[in-house]
Amino acid sequence: MGTQLLARGLTSGTCGMLWNVERPDDVATIHRTYRDAGCDLITTNSFGGSHFALLRHGLADRVAELNRAAAQTARTAAGDHGWVLGDVGPAGDFLEPLGDLTADDLRNALRVQISALLEGGADAILLETLSDPAEAVVGVEAAKACAADVPVIVTYAFQRTAAGEFRTMMGTTVAAALRAATDAGAAIVGANCGTALSLGNYVELAGQLVAAAGDAAVILQPNAGLPRVANGLTVYDATPEEMAATATLLLDAGVRIIGGCCGTTPAHLAAMNRALRSH
Repeated sequence: MGTQLLARGLTSGTCGMLWNVERPDDVATIHRTYRDAGCDLITTNSFGGSHFALLRHGLADRVAELNRAAAQTARTAAGDHGWVLGDVGPAGDFLEPLGDLTADDLRNALRVQISALLEGGADAILLETLSDPAEAVVGVEAAKACAADVPVIVTYAFQRTAAGEFRTMMGTTVAAALRAATDAGAAIVGANCGTALSLGNYVELAGQLVAAAGDAAVILQPNAGLPRVANGLTVYDATPEEMAATATLLLDAGVRIIGGCCGTTPAHLAAMNRALRSH
């Protein structure tokens, strides 16, 4: 979503969530483009929609408004045959004792955001790009407090250590991260994004996610390959064909929901869709 907003004129560093009310047609067009590419799940434009994230833009008093609008726009674009995932990104601060954020403050803030997403028409809540399992637990609790039966998806951002292990920024292993989420009540767990992971790394990670997920379904949304910086911009070079080949390997590894994160365009997902449908 961020990449697509920037391509349509969003200035870097400004709040993309304002487009939910100021330029909703542009946001809807992005959603429809991904639906037309074959995506069954549409993610709302609300990654930075928490009180803490919007506070940095002076918009903390508009949490409910902007998140509700995000879900409404996605709901309309998804139509009757698509699912809308209410997107909730990380708070941007560490929970106590590493940071100043208390679990109660985070839980209360997330309940406002999640309630608005559900009111706007979200079918499920996606807590994504997380590093701290404790934050995942609070997020699942907040979602379940809003609607006990809402499906909750938790995805972490992993990096590969020098020793070849996959861990979050907090040093948490795949098994520990997923166990925290499933014990809290997440129905679907996995990973998105990732720090300097190749497509081959994502395939390796997929096996570990499936092994650690227990009865939960696994979701994986890789970046479009290793990022590089060119002229001050982050570029992802994986082709649609490479992403399509990777998608089939993820399916073979046991991943059941497959998408794309940074740098993934509708062309990538259209190719992935074709490959998965025919695999």
